Amino acid sequence: MCRSDGLGPSGCRLGGCDDTPARGPGGTVKKSDREIMEILEAFDVTGVAHSAAPLCEADPKTIRRYAQARDLGRPAGKPVPRAKLIDPFLEKIEEWVDRSKGKVRADIAHERLVVMGFSGTERTTRRAVAAAKARWRAGNTRTYRPWIPSLN
Repeated sequence: MCRSDGLGPSGCRLGGCDDTPARGPGGTVKKSDREIMEILEAFDVTGVAHSAAPLCEADPKTIRRYAQARDLGRPAGKPVPRAKLIDPFLEKIEEWVDRSKGKVRADIAHERLVVMGFSGTERTTRRAVAAAKARWRAGNTRTYRPWIPSLN
């Protein structure tokens, strides 16, 4: 049990106790879908992030970020996918996995990729090969059907 009442001199909540739960990775707090909708409604009403901030009790930067994500057609709470070094070579990895029926080794695939001009690490190649093998296995597993005795 935390010995402090949890409030500082200004009335704000204090952290740092051993039993205080973490608020997520990096200390960031995620907005719920309801809060995001309230933020976007306040922005639509006022048209300005600075004026919408007191209405929904959010920072103007947060309001701008959610409004911009909505205008670009991106999901508001999701991170933007970024390009990876391995992306141009994924098709070749898929081909090797398919041709070897899921038996290709990542170290051999990495050696072949380096010859083709891949500049990433072996760990990146191992992740990509593992993901390709998992996708291959998902599409090529045997379907088990229950045995039903015939009633002739």
